[in-house]
Amino acid sequence: MRTSTFSLTSLPLFLLFFFFFFTLKAITAKNLIPETCKKCAQDDPNLSYKFCVTSLQAAPKSRSADVRQLGIISMNLIRHNMTSTRQHIKHLLKNTKLEKFLRAYLEVCLELYSDAIPDIKQALRSYKAKQYRDANVRVTAVYDAPVTCEDGFHEREGLVSPLTKRNNDAVQLSAVALSIIDMLGSLGFKLI
Repeated sequence: MRTSTFSLTSLPLFLLFFFFFFTLKAITAKNLIPETCKKCAQDDPNLSYKFCVTSLQAAPKSRSADVRQLGIISMNLIRHNMTSTRQHIKHLLKNTKLEKFLRAYLEVCLELYSDAIPDIKQALRSYKAKQYRDANVRVTAVYDAPVTCEDGFHEREGLVSPLTKRNNDAVQLSAVALSIIDMLGSLGFKLI
C-alpha cells in the first residue's frame, strides 16, 4: 500500500508558503503603482503624481497588476472617461437655452471625443499586441482631443468651459498611458 507523501505535518508549511507568496505579490503590486506613477510624473512635469496613483488604485485589477497591465488599466480608464464625457456633452447640448458660441464649442468637443473613442480602442488592441509604436500614436491622438476641446473655449473671451475637469482628467490619464508605453519601450520593446 502506498502512502501519500503529503502529510498533515506538511500542511502548515504549505499554507505558510502559500500565504507568504500571495502577501509578497500583494506588497509588490501595492508598491508598483506609486513607483510607476513616480516615474511617470518625473517623465512628464504636467502629470500629477497624486492623480496617477489615485486613478490606478481605483481600478480593482490594479492590486495584482504588473506594469504592462497598468498600461491596459490606464487605457481602459481613458476609454471610460472619453465615453462618459461624450455622454455628458450630449446631455449639455439638450439644453435649448445654450448660448450659441457655447453650443458651437460643445459640438466641436462632441466630435473630438467621438473621434477619440475608436482611437483609444485601437490603441488598446495595439498595446495588447505589443505594437507599442501604434499604441503611442493612437494615445497621442486621444491626448490631443481634450486639449483641443479646452483650447476652443479660451478662444472667446468670457466663455467658460463646462468641461475643464473632464478635459484635464483625460489629459492626465493619457499622459499616464503614454508614460507607461514609453517605459515598456525603454525596457526593450521597440516603439520605432
